[in-house]
Amino acid sequence: MQVAAKLKYARISPQKCRLIADMVRGKPVGLALNTLKFTPKKGARLVLKVLESAVANAENNLSADVDELKVQTVTVDTAPVLKRFHARAKGRGNRIWKRNSHIIVTVGDGKSE
Repeated sequence: MQVAAKLKYARISPQKCRLIADMVRGKPVGLALNTLKFTPKKGARLVLKVLESAVANAENNLSADVDELKVQTVTVDTAPVLKRFHARAKGRGNRIWKRNSHIIVTVGDGKSE
C-alpha cells in the first residue's frame, strides 16, 4: 500500500529542499515528523506539511495504521522558473532566477503488494 501527497510550485529551490528530503527518506513517519518539526529551515516546513497530508490521506482513504507507516519516497523536482532582472550600473541588467519545486511524498506500510 502506498499513498502520496504533492505540493506543486513551492517557492523554494529544489537544491535546498532536497537537503531536507534526504533527512527523512526511509524513516518511520513518527520519527520523520519529529525531525522536520525541529529543523529550522523553510524546506522542513514545506516537506512537513506534505508529509502530514500524505499520512492523513493514508488514514482516511485506506484506514491505514499511522504507527506502521514509513516514508517511502520524497521527490523534489524542478518546477517552472520565474525569470527577473535586476538593474545594474550603466544601463545594464543582471538575470535573477527564482526557482520553484514540486514536492511529492509517498508513505506506505513497508510491505510490497
